[in-house]
Amino acid sequence: MALAIFDLDNTLIHGDSDFLWGQFLIHKNAVDPAFYEQANHQFHQDYLNGTLDIMQYQRFSLAPLTHYDLSTLNAWREEFVQDWIRPIYQRNAQDVVDAHRQNGDTLLIITATNSFITAPIGALYGINNLIGTDPEVVDGRFTGEVAGTPSFQDGKITRLHQWLANRPDLSLEGSYFYSDSHNDLPLLAQVSHPYVVDGDETLVNEAKKRNWPCLSFHAEA
Repeated sequence: MALAIFDLDNTLIHGDSDFLWGQFLIHKNAVDPAFYEQANHQFHQDYLNGTLDIMQYQRFSLAPLTHYDLSTLNAWREEFVQDWIRPIYQRNAQDVVDAHRQNGDTLLIITATNSFITAPIGALYGINNLIGTDPEVVDGRFTGEVAGTPSFQDGKITRLHQWLANRPDLSLEGSYFYSDSHNDLPLLAQVSHPYVVDGDETLVNEAKKRNWPCLSFHAEA
């Protein structure tokens, strides 16, 4: 039995849930559309370029949560998962998840996207263990700040070791990690079995140098 870790955006799902949540908020008229559209695209490009300021981005993406009560946000999240995420669910990804489950492996999603958005997405794949960037909540409302370390780049390693510290039966020995992004190179280098899934150009080039296997979860692949 081993730890099988999955990135979420553009790995398990065929799209970016963080970016799509921003587009969903525009669709709901929950944010200023002109400002939010431009900023959402710019932050997404920064992520692809490897130049994202994670704290600046998180404050941008968490700010809308501060303006609405939790019941409204929960209803929106359910609508978002049903109408925006289910269409980009990937059966091929589910098959790999299920194979690890049948082997008795512990399943974990680790994502830079905030845990409020991503917890129900993990549930689509039957994965209950999730490390996401945690929004700060005070008196039942989001503050717009991040609680703890964002799970991004080296922060994924920090958060993973914090998670493992409370699970003495688990370790990175024999572990797997599936990811599409060069932002995940630090964690890919830590596991026993790194897998590149529909990787970006930078990551695929690095995978070739390191002889890491490259897969695709896209249905048409």
